[in-house]
Amino acid sequence: MSNFTSSRLIKRLTVGSLIALSLNVVAYADDVNIKTMIPGVPEIDAEAYVLIDYNSGKVLAEKNADTRRDPASLTKMMTSYVIGQAVKAGKIHQDDIVTVGKDAWATGNPVFKGSSLMFLKPGDRVPVSQLTRGIVLQSGNDACVAMADYVAGSQDAFVGLMNNYVKALGLQNTHFQTVHGLDAEGQYSSPRDMALIGRALIRDVPDEYAVYHEKEFTFNNIRQMNRNGLLWDTSLNVDGIKTGHTDAAGYNLVASATEGQMRLISAVMGGRTYKGRETESKKLLTWGFRFFETVAPLKAGKEFASEPVWFGNSDRVQLGVENDVYLTIPRGRMKDLKASYTLSNTELHAPLQKNQVVGSINFQLDGKTIEQHPLVVLNEVPEGGFFGRIVDYIKLMFHHWFG
Repeated sequence: MSNFTSSRLIKRLTVGSLIALSLNVVAYADDVNIKTMIPGVPEIDAEAYVLIDYNSGKVLAEKNADTRRDPASLTKMMTSYVIGQAVKAGKIHQDDIVTVGKDAWATGNPVFKGSSLMFLKPGDRVPVSQLTRGIVLQSGNDACVAMADYVAGSQDAFVGLMNNYVKALGLQNTHFQTVHGLDAEGQYSSPRDMALIGRALIRDVPDEYAVYHEKEFTFNNIRQMNRNGLLWDTSLNVDGIKTGHTDAAGYNLVASATEGQMRLISAVMGGRTYKGRETESKKLLTWGFRFFETVAPLKAGKEFASEPVWFGNSDRVQLGVENDVYLTIPRGRMKDLKASYTLSNTELHAPLQKNQVVGSINFQLDGKTIEQHPLVVLNEVPEGGFFGRIVDYIKLMFHHWFG
């Protein structure tokens, strides 16, 4: 057995070791060392914004990111998320036929006057797959109402589902009052929360998210284009997400793009113009891809280290992480990363359960810790037999006396 003299054990590994072990990581963009390695965030002409790394969840840039604002049609991202979850759970299906009610008829609903529509009529029978495209691509307020009635029985019940998911996703500055996003008292969201809704769409309902990159949709011989103009920008690989505009909200855009294994999500709210929200979003995404990279050196279930175990049916235990870990770092700094792990106690005693936390993994850049992750047991270690435990007890007693 190993001999320790401290109450906490620290082991250090180089990044080369991390790569060899197929490990992963995550980092803070606001760390002083990172700030000194990259140019400042470009000037963004909008009231509020945020830029996050999808994989690590780390914020690369922000301004008024938690300010509550009118979300406008960004609300439809949550509407879409609820629909995607219903399809995923088998509660509804893409080929289900929905009969459109009068409450989804723009002519009979003055609040819809002049707003984005799919141009549904009462009695229309439309598949879920087309209504979904009407919501995502045409930003149809009428399509939102039709789907809300079909999924939940009423708009109010559907809004309740939306707000339940707000809680489930841990959103701190979001509350919905409508299924479509037209301005309503008590309805608000923030750039950070909208970016997190986008992240949830991509992660949790990928089939639903796949619709967001489609560029046009035709219904009743009316052809409408996706309002996210960045889908046509050849300098970025944008595959979503959603625009929104009302007089109170200004011009909003949540966008997501990929470059290699890296995905970024930007949320710009309170933009000045229709095209300006695209220009400012492009600035953020381009800056993020140019000066940062996502690395994934630590995979769930892969051994990061091993340690001796006392009183178990095995002498050693494999340690690692429960979930894949990602790290956002300044581009080109991978070779400078280092890692260490700290045990909560100097001795590991059986029984040990799988995924039991026994310490932390620390990732350092320029001598500073930029991220920590729980160090967990990868393989269960049951308690050993009576004779083996007696032997370990004697060994441990000598270890304490002479260690």
